[in-house]
Amino acid sequence: MPEAFTLVENAALASLNTLRVAAQARWLAELRDPDALPTLLDSPAARGPVLVLGEGSNVLFAGDFPGLVLRPLWSGVQVRDDDGVTARVRAAAGVGWDAFVDWTLARGLAGLENLALIPGLVGAAPIQNIGAYGVEVAETITCVEAWDRNRGCSSRMTREQCGFGYRDSVFKRDPERWIVTAVEFLLSRSVPLRLDYAGVREELASAGVSEPSPQQVADAVRRLRRRKLPDPAVIGNAGSFFKNPVVDATLAARLRDAHPDAPVYPAGEGRHKLSAAWLIERCGWRGHRDGDAGIAAQHALVLVNHGGASGAELLALARRVAASVAERYGVQLEPEPRIVGARW
Repeated sequence: MPEAFTLVENAALASLNTLRVAAQARWLAELRDPDALPTLLDSPAARGPVLVLGEGSNVLFAGDFPGLVLRPLWSGVQVRDDDGVTARVRAAAGVGWDAFVDWTLARGLAGLENLALIPGLVGAAPIQNIGAYGVEVAETITCVEAWDRNRGCSSRMTREQCGFGYRDSVFKRDPERWIVTAVEFLLSRSVPLRLDYAGVREELASAGVSEPSPQQVADAVRRLRRRKLPDPAVIGNAGSFFKNPVVDATLAARLRDAHPDAPVYPAGEGRHKLSAAWLIERCGWRGHRDGDAGIAAQHALVLVNHGGASGAELLALARRVAASVAERYGVQLEPEPRIVGARW
């Protein structure tokens, strides 16, 4: 029987983050059985800070990590109940997100098709409340199972208890407390498809599809993402580095008056969402490069590592980008990935 977990001291992390930033962890644990979490967390290696690291696609290491980096390697997907129209599906934290999307689509279950090709693991999805093409994962989550380090026990948290927001959750706000172990979704075979965001309908039309299936929507989203975003296997990146800023109506109106082509979207209760990519590109950053730290030529939201950039160099460039947007438009940008070893 394989060990429940393995521990490595002074472990290199460059191959474990998609920005390919060189960093070290004081300890690296690869955990294969979530039931062994109490034992691992009681070990001397876990007496400092703990960082859960899935595929490393949403993190920037601005320095070494002085504690324990935990990799969740347990997997498994189960249908909890299925009435023929809706199904409640439980996926372990270590399951690959895009593989899980395919698993649901193969069973005729809709709801996650707009989230196809997002990198990372299922366990990261509620932490970040991942979203794309007009859909957020919180819409389909019924509960999250997580280990509560404060209480030393497992907890089943309802959607309301998860405190979901735009790219946010209680898990993201208090990462030292929670370790997500599984996520439960409610998916449907009859849910209306979401086609009216960022070129999805146009992409389907170009493929000759007028009445798409969820699988065809996922295929269209994957084509769009592959055209717009650089592949981490080719050049180091963590996808979109900045959140789309949400501002009040006054600032949104001022921007729209000065720039009629600026994308502005309703965000509820007198709030409006702006396009961070539009703001950054208008400031002239798309394709910019400082040494090996740069902004992708394909998409202004993507911070890239051309080879040997350090986390500190990438962070410095991101700060310069944000400062220029604030100076020109009065809009504050915030990073989407977790920054380790520095404050934004």
